[in-house]
Amino acid sequence: MSDEKIQSYAQAILAVASAESNPAQVEDEIYRFSQAVQASEELKSTLSDASIPSVRRQQIVEDLLDGKASQTTAALVSMLVAAGMGSEIKAIADQMIGLGAESRDKAVAEVYSVVDLSPDQQERLAAALKSATGKDVEMKVIIDESVMGGLLVQIEDEVIDGTVRTRLKQLREAF
Repeated sequence: MSDEKIQSYAQAILAVASAESNPAQVEDEIYRFSQAVQASEELKSTLSDASIPSVRRQQIVEDLLDGKASQTTAALVSMLVAAGMGSEIKAIADQMIGLGAESRDKAVAEVYSVVDLSPDQQERLAAALKSATGKDVEMKVIIDESVMGGLLVQIEDEVIDGTVRTRLKQLREAF
């Protein structure tokens, strides 16, 4: 899929979210949905399978988001699936979040952790990342058990890897 097409969808979704509701909420809900899709090969395959009628794929989206996301989010994700963009939900969500953060003059940090971070931990990490990058930061915390401990932070093109998984790998390679 072309980057221009993904960017166009991301811009359109952001424009609709801004016009109809709280864009930050829609960004977060679409991001969380994209993470769920990435975590399930079956769901990813189903939402991108052109042999499954689009009405059925849309119903799956609506069932999954019912009561868990705003009507705006459900309608936008349903529209993406109907348009044959089910395989690109993650890329569109990432692009949309980047555009939204950029419009607020912020950077997006994806933080991978084995456990959810407390509000205090998130504040301290955001302050440290602001100090390192010079930008205010919007964090997306992703629970990832493979991290084992510590954090992996991806902010723009930079990766900060302080995970137990990586340290163990480095120890194995050293001996």
